[in-house]
Amino acid sequence: MMTDYIKVFEGNFIIVQLIKTRLEDIGIHPIIKDENESGRLGGFVHDIPRVPEVFVHESELSKALSIVEAVKAETNA
Repeated sequence: MMTDYIKVFEGNFIIVQLIKTRLEDIGIHPIIKDENESGRLGGFVHDIPRVPEVFVHESELSKALSIVEAVKAETNA
């Protein structure tokens, strides 16, 4: 259920992919919400570009936040 998930990052697609990879490396399976890509695949175009978002299950929040902070420090995001 999506209500058990918390957004830990939103921003640049490349940084989102790096965070996703790092989270998966430690056994966390994030949900990536990318409305631009979903719309494009469905044949829709958004008037306002949206940034992808990374969500993790609330039980993995503290571990995930440490990864997000490390990636942000590395990339100055």
